[in-house]
Amino acid sequence: MTDRLMLLDTAALYFRAFHGVPESVVDPRGQPVNAVRGLLDIIAKLLTEYRPARIVAAWDDDWRPAWRVELIPSYKAHRVAAEPAPGESVEVVPDLLTPQIAIIREVLDALGIPVVGAPGCEADDVIGTLCARADGPVDVVTGDRDLYQLVDDARGIRVISTIKGMRNLEVVTADVVRAKYGVGPEHYADFATLRGDTSDGLPGVAGVGEKTAAGLVGEYGGVDRILAAAADPGSGMSAAVRAKLAAAADYLAVAPRVVRVLADAELPPVGNDAVRRVAGERAERFAALTEEHGLGGSAERILRALGDAG
Repeated sequence: MTDRLMLLDTAALYFRAFHGVPESVVDPRGQPVNAVRGLLDIIAKLLTEYRPARIVAAWDDDWRPAWRVELIPSYKAHRVAAEPAPGESVEVVPDLLTPQIAIIREVLDALGIPVVGAPGCEADDVIGTLCARADGPVDVVTGDRDLYQLVDDARGIRVISTIKGMRNLEVVTADVVRAKYGVGPEHYADFATLRGDTSDGLPGVAGVGEKTAAGLVGEYGGVDRILAAAADPGSGMSAAVRAKLAAAADYLAVAPRVVRVLADAELPPVGNDAVRRVAGERAERFAALTEEHGLGGSAERILRALGDAG
């Protein structure tokens, strides 16, 4: 076992499980449990392969925080369900997944895996804050490139990327980020701000793609320094790029705050995050959930993984 803390981008993983495991996987009542079983198999694989000493499931208490929407109204707007209640942003979630989310929380609790969220925070912010607080190495498990900004070789913080699937997990270090995007993790948020991200409703700077964004960051640094260079006639920046940045001035004034994950969110106490064997009352609860929801081999695999690791 390593001394690593493993942080799960939980929603990203259970969405992956839902879409990766057939809906025909059902409980004794005939209700789909594909996301539940798939998530248990994902966690079992991660525990077996990376052997962390501690594990936390980060939760989206607020998947579209109002403070981010106030800064950029288009933020995740395309993922909002039609006709939500006034003042609410309800995420579009497949009907067959929705009832499984509560089961997932029950199962994680029974397994002794802490679920941590915070009001006004996405799971990304929980992960960013726990990384900032960590006193040892961290593995962040996610399919979200935004979390590449947390990679820090000096502190042993890396991303286990699920983008290519669970059979092709990629360990993302600073060198990997540089090779992929031409910028280091410390400037990934600046790069992403300039490039934009349609999956999050971030428009970016019109006419600035990945190559130009990486070039600007490489030459000038963060967004603030890029804007300072754009305002400096002697900086050598081309007139065309200056014009593009000027046209996006309002966006660039707020976007860095939206893109950068929080490092100081007010989180509840995490509790016992040690990877440990399931025993006693927790074992009884998990056995009852396993029977009720027909978790079968997935339950066996996660118990084995926790026992071997713990």
